[in-house]
Amino acid sequence: MQPGFAADAATAAYYDARAGEYDDWYTGEGRFASRDRPGWNDEVNRLVALVSSLPPVRTLDIACGSGFLTRHLTGLVVALDQSPAMVALAQSRLPGGVSMTGDALDLPFAAGAFDRVLTGHFYGHLPEGERETFLAQARRVAPELIVIDTARRPGVPEARTEERVLNDGSKHQVYKRFLAPEQLAGEIGGEVLLAGTWFVVVRAVFT
Repeated sequence: MQPGFAADAATAAYYDARAGEYDDWYTGEGRFASRDRPGWNDEVNRLVALVSSLPPVRTLDIACGSGFLTRHLTGLVVALDQSPAMVALAQSRLPGGVSMTGDALDLPFAAGAFDRVLTGHFYGHLPEGERETFLAQARRVAPELIVIDTARRPGVPEARTEERVLNDGSKHQVYKRFLAPEQLAGEIGGEVLLAGTWFVVVRAVFT
């Protein structure tokens, strides 16, 4: 059984320490500058365009990270993350929105408080028990869920524990799944919005 992710203190400390360099993964800078990722920049642009095109409704971005994608949402935006450092970065990018610390598995919002939940590169880290809790929480607060995550590619296992190295040289163990579009669609009961080499996006509507 995989250890918890969202409720794991060591994982929380890792992401808080990573806040200042988190965007390097998207932009291909720092430790990611030497990675061979054909078509990466074009696909990041497609992802940003997709997020930008979403209708302007009340959106809760769970595990918002630095706000790299959150800033492209329109309408009323609330960004939530467990990392104070990430929340501070996200808030600096949301002049018309609110960024706050909180627990993704125990959302501090009333039922139906939002029109949409969006989450990027969070769901794919969750072991089974936490996935079930997260989906129940998402359904409770909004009728729509959009999950953005890392696509499964040839030669990459479905799941693995990765060693992550930060710029300060510290090493961290992080559980990660790689998701085929139809797999993610089946898990959350949704439709595929993007099936790329690097990213997959699925939208579910709850009735």
